[in-house]
Amino acid sequence: MKRLHVSFGAKDLEKSVRFYSTLFGTEPSVRREGYAKWMLDDPRVNFVVESLSGEIGFSHAGIQVEDQEELEPIFDRLKQAEAPYLPEGVTTCCYHKSEKSWTADPDGVRWEAFFTMHQMEEFGSGPELQKLDLSADDAAACGCSAPRTEAKKDEASKPLSVCC
Repeated sequence: MKRLHVSFGAKDLEKSVRFYSTLFGTEPSVRREGYAKWMLDDPRVNFVVESLSGEIGFSHAGIQVEDQEELEPIFDRLKQAEAPYLPEGVTTCCYHKSEKSWTADPDGVRWEAFFTMHQMEEFGSGPELQKLDLSADDAAACGCSAPRTEAKKDEASKPLSVCC
């Protein structure tokens, strides 16, 4: 089974946690420094607000799978989407150990597909772009850690941040 993932950067995390807790009718299921996550079943979504990336507003969307076997078909579709593709692999990100890959839609909206293995104590960071088999432009255009540099595959001007 899959779950939609949505991430927002918050200027004032405490105000955002109060707002979304009221909106969703429940407190966050995960709460850490600069980070809150609601794993909701109605609607079925992994909703995150965080203040550690420096972004404010919508950050990215994603598809979270509950079984690792569901991940490869999604990765295959990301590769076929005629968009940048960033296979991040296993990483620590947003207090979780996950396997993930990233892409960006034609308008620069970042999407990740991921399977979460377990929670971690550290926030984590994005991939080391120099170790990836992608150009820096392609990697920056689809998801983690480095600011966008004259991306050729999309013209979005929003800088990209650490992953979530």
